[in-house]
Amino acid sequence: MLRLGFPVIGVTDLARAVAFWTAALDLVAVPDWESPNWRTLDHADGSGRALGLMRSESPAEPRPRLHLDLFVDSTAEQETEVERLVGLGASRVDWDLYPPDPDFVVLADPDGNLFCVVDLSRAPSGSQ
Repeated sequence: MLRLGFPVIGVTDLARAVAFWTAALDLVAVPDWESPNWRTLDHADGSGRALGLMRSESPAEPRPRLHLDLFVDSTAEQETEVERLVGLGASRVDWDLYPPDPDFVVLADPDGNLFCVVDLSRAPSGSQ
């Protein structure tokens, strides 16, 4: 039976990516499938796999068709988490496609992979 696994992010520096994503999302690097070109990150609470990191020679896409959305429950939490992630090595992205009054903030991880921090209290489906 076919089933969805987990998202995989291409990175140029595995050690740096492991350090960023484990700190950003409270994940742990595990030995499953570990190689010079791969790391598996699990949820720290033992609930299973969360993210794969794969060494890649290609640059990050400036407008990726697929990206991670990280959720928070309030605007205050969004502001706090954006600052925390920037402190861990993420960078703010000057995103020219923001709608008026966006519910998300676009950031890039240390490899330049884009992701969003979404305030669910302001998301279109947040009021439903």
